[in-house]
Amino acid sequence: MRHSFRFSMFLLFVVASLQSRVQGQIAQPLSAEQRQVFEKAANDLSADVNQRSLRADQAIFTKGLTWALKYDREFTPADVALIEKAIQRARERQSLQADAARPWANQRGKLALGYRSKIDDSVQPYGLIVPKSYDPKKPIRLDVVLHGSTRPVGLSELRFIARFDEGDGENPSAPDQPFIELHPLGRVENCYRWSGEADVFEAIESVCETYNIDRQRIVLRGMSMGASGTWHLGLKHPDRFVALGPYCGYVDTHRFSETPIPNFVKVGLLPEYQEAGLHMLDSIDYAANAGVVPAIACMGEKDVFFQAHVLMGDAMKREGLTMINLISPGTGHVIDPVTHAEQLRRIAEHVAAAPRQPRELRFVTWTLKYNKCHWLELLGLDRHYVRAEIVAKLRDEMLVIDEPKNISRFAIATALLPAKPKTVRIGTSEFPYPPNESRLVFGHVDGRWQKAADETPAGRKTPGLQGPIDDAFASPFLCVRGTGQPWNAAVQKYADASLNRFADEWHHYFRGKLPIKDDVAVTSDDIQSRHLILFGDPGSNSLIAKSLASLPLKWTKDSLQFGDQDYSSAEHLPALIAPNPLFSKTPSGSTQKYVVLNSGHTFRESELAKFNYLLFPRWGDWAVLKINQPPKDGEPLTEQVLRAGYFDEGWHLSNPMRQ
Repeated sequence: MRHSFRFSMFLLFVVASLQSRVQGQIAQPLSAEQRQVFEKAANDLSADVNQRSLRADQAIFTKGLTWALKYDREFTPADVALIEKAIQRARERQSLQADAARPWANQRGKLALGYRSKIDDSVQPYGLIVPKSYDPKKPIRLDVVLHGSTRPVGLSELRFIARFDEGDGENPSAPDQPFIELHPLGRVENCYRWSGEADVFEAIESVCETYNIDRQRIVLRGMSMGASGTWHLGLKHPDRFVALGPYCGYVDTHRFSETPIPNFVKVGLLPEYQEAGLHMLDSIDYAANAGVVPAIACMGEKDVFFQAHVLMGDAMKREGLTMINLISPGTGHVIDPVTHAEQLRRIAEHVAAAPRQPRELRFVTWTLKYNKCHWLELLGLDRHYVRAEIVAKLRDEMLVIDEPKNISRFAIATALLPAKPKTVRIGTSEFPYPPNESRLVFGHVDGRWQKAADETPAGRKTPGLQGPIDDAFASPFLCVRGTGQPWNAAVQKYADASLNRFADEWHHYFRGKLPIKDDVAVTSDDIQSRHLILFGDPGSNSLIAKSLASLPLKWTKDSLQFGDQDYSSAEHLPALIAPNPLFSKTPSGSTQKYVVLNSGHTFRESELAKFNYLLFPRWGDWAVLKINQPPKDGEPLTEQVLRAGYFDEGWHLSNPMRQ
């Protein structure tokens, strides 16, 4: 067991070192001449990408080169060769004219491709493995394979790309398999949370635009962090995948953090609002959804993380399910080829046998961020971060729905039902089924269920508009810098420093340039299409001033009133997320957007640089911050959180949770 433990840790925490240090190679700074040559190449290539608005497929090498030179200071000879190869490949792809045919479009085998993220317009790479038998005329299964933990460094993109880049010519050694494999980067290291989660689905859409993918045969699998991501995404989006294949992945925060590994950070008892936020992330809370999407899990017999799958198995048992967990004898935290082959065989059986639209559904969630399951869609909860459950069965001519739990509003996508009933029964209430409506909405009003209008209720938490603060950075957003006269210099100094901190963390850890505009440059299209992240106070930021009357606080030059507490505006400011009062629904049907005050992600570099299980919401929907003394050079910006918590379902300030 001791040997297995050490080997597991070796794989987990030194993989980046293994990638960068071949035996006998020593990392050292580039010579002045080397750096000058590489930086000139990177600058020239970046200018070409920007000037010609090149496709992401063409720009992935330049993006990786730019990050490598910015964040890494020492390089082995192998690293230098990787940089030189990236320059060569960037020049090859960028030499094509914008309207020229892409030589890799019909390639089989391994490919390094990319897309431009809708979140921040950044170039994000992904790997693809196209079998030699792929026929564009026939829909094909897609396996999304999530990679394991790898510490984010400057060379992260180039090392990832190198796993899949075999040039853009014909590949005679393409594999013979009945599916395309997609390997998302997931913005390197976040356990596929936040923009890392969005990265997986954006990469899927990019592949579906180019290849003939059968969307009803998409498999999700991965190892280690990739397995944790598989549990996380698969159980929360159970209608997006036909089967799950997690291999050695954690499923909760507290128990995983207690694993006896050097340098692991134990997550002890948290403030009540942080404990509540874990229900958004811990996949063990969504175990019931394995009844919708089957999971074929694997685990090494001597894996130090063996307990994780025991916990998930116990959770499934409590839900009346039996977890399939293939145990590899004598192995630690590694993929055993024999066990993996059996996993793939069983996954293939599920792919072949899975019904296209199930007649029975049981769906559990804790937040409207995860609200869809085939033909059921939850639209309102009685209370967030409390278990919500809905069970529906299509029986003969009746759709029977057990009394929903912690649900105030839901919809049935009737066009997706495998058969059309004549009656819908919810609890003890029955409704005739209207044959010509493609969507039925029901609301719980005055203690009973009623048919409701299919429109978003004003002022309520709804799917995509439910918080917490960190949720704003998983879809398109824009940071807005104030240009006016601040009410209080210390608060403005903090707000400016907070924006700069967020920009640095976003670039380093989420691999993109933070979208920023001055308040006077924000357009109506910006307001309609992106969440607005406003930094400053009502004096310095005109958009905060315009929003203030609709936000749940009172803020003057002298005082900040939040709930039943008053604070001095000279040394306090609010951080919060709420529906954007400046947004106005347009004929195009734009989805309501957030406004956020004075916050990027509520976890910081101190968590980002450590372990991905630490990236959980730290403030909830809101916080009152006391400004600390300005940090000395080289010290991180900090603040004191006086109060924090969640708004209720009407975006009102309820009693704050315990600290």
